[in-house]
Amino acid sequence: MRITTWNVNGIRNPFGYQPWRDQRTFNGMFDILEADIVVMQELKIQRKDLTDDMVLVPGWDCYFSLPKHKKGYSGVAIYTRQSACAPIRAEEGVIGVLCPPNSSTQYCDLPEDQQIGGYLTDAQISGLTPASVSDDSKKIDAAALDAEGRCVILEFPAFVLFGVYSPANSNGLRDDFRYAFLTALDTRIRNLDAMGKRVILTGDLNVSRSEIETASAEDDLRKMGITHEEYISSPNRRVFNQLVEGGPVAGERDPGREKPVLWDICREFHPSRKGMYTHWEQKINARPGNYGSRIDYVLCSIGMKAWFRESNIQEGLMGSDHCPVYAVFEEDVCCDEKATPLLDIVNPPGMFKNGIRQRELNTKEVPALSGKLLPEFNRRRNIKDMFARKPSTSREESATESVGSPQKQTIQPPEDSSIVPSTYQSIPEENRGEGAPLPSQSLQAAEKPQSPDRKRSAPLSSPVRTVKRGKSNATSNPPPLPGKGQQSLKGFFKPKTTTKLKEVSDKSCAERDAQQI
Repeated sequence: MRITTWNVNGIRNPFGYQPWRDQRTFNGMFDILEADIVVMQELKIQRKDLTDDMVLVPGWDCYFSLPKHKKGYSGVAIYTRQSACAPIRAEEGVIGVLCPPNSSTQYCDLPEDQQIGGYLTDAQISGLTPASVSDDSKKIDAAALDAEGRCVILEFPAFVLFGVYSPANSNGLRDDFRYAFLTALDTRIRNLDAMGKRVILTGDLNVSRSEIETASAEDDLRKMGITHEEYISSPNRRVFNQLVEGGPVAGERDPGREKPVLWDICREFHPSRKGMYTHWEQKINARPGNYGSRIDYVLCSIGMKAWFRESNIQEGLMGSDHCPVYAVFEEDVCCDEKATPLLDIVNPPGMFKNGIRQRELNTKEVPALSGKLLPEFNRRRNIKDMFARKPSTSREESATESVGSPQKQTIQPPEDSSIVPSTYQSIPEENRGEGAPLPSQSLQAAEKPQSPDRKRSAPLSSPVRTVKRGKSNATSNPPPLPGKGQQSLKGFFKPKTTTKLKEVSDKSCAERDAQQI
């Protein structure tokens, strides 16, 4: 199983580049990425901008966190391949103060069996604001941190997955907000670790660990006139380095951050590789010269080190000012001190056993945050199904609804074919028509009065009456068998038989009278 994170700089932006330009579908994009979990950041859309091709991706489920107020800003999505994995819970936001769809209860207040857990306490939330800030209007609002569409959290039986787009360095204008977000993220992950849950953190964290991760590090040190210790001790970098194993930390570690929790997968697979950058500044066309920085990560709990076989960046894939970063799981992992097929623990219980699928996902097991459960898409799918469904009402059922209408009543042929008249049997089935009456039944039906003014026809057993000269004997013939209905207009242009018979009869009478005279 493969997990990929990519800041796409606009969810449709990659489709203007190769190789995405050929297919222009998300399904095709995910196949090229060869991923089973795709984490996207900086979608730059709101909920009203979601379309069918974004949400109703065949074979995939999706989970979004979109900005509540700012238009065309941030946004995170996680796509999961249904054949490989399925989360058991899903949330948006780091702190847990948002509410699930169609609910007024915050995630942090849900029953324990519905929670992912690890939510910040009131004391931890109050600690997000720097102690130097005394103005209440400048204190960090917990709801504001989660309202910008920066985090989606999925829980699988084996681990909790974070998809994150951390605030960028906006020339110092949002330093407090950026620091508060990273601090809240660090606290939530540590709380989950204390609960015994494994964590995978992916996304654009907008922070580099040390000088090897940034092409401009040496120039920055010289321009700012700072030392290495001062460089790694910037507030955001210090918080991040204390979270990751092997992160450089100057001096004593902060209270509550005494030990690292996560492992930098890609860096550990390439410990001394230089120029392994994932972001390039577009304004100066920095990508051709590889003048960038590594700020996109796939991190995992330290106890999951052996779960991964490979990790790398895909700097050759264009479509954004970032490139994808991926990590590949082992097929069998050590879980609870025994080798376990990965598929068994990344799907709801009982879905896989020994790596073999036992059942399909029940729709009731899909978390409420799923994009396919949004009313605008859930209804649309039902309407499509309605138009595709064949009508269940048969002709017989519709006929019985009309009471007292002989023309609409259907007479079925007898079950015993031996009593079906030979005339009916000689008619090809395709010409009989559905529910067509038998000849004898048609004659019997003709005996019944059609209206009060119409006389009853003679029974079949009575002798045939002599037809007077000049009268048409067409009435003595049995009525024609009903077929499929009017097939053409030829019948309107054929001469009537009764007219010819009358003319011949009148002519013979005139000749006889002439001979007698």
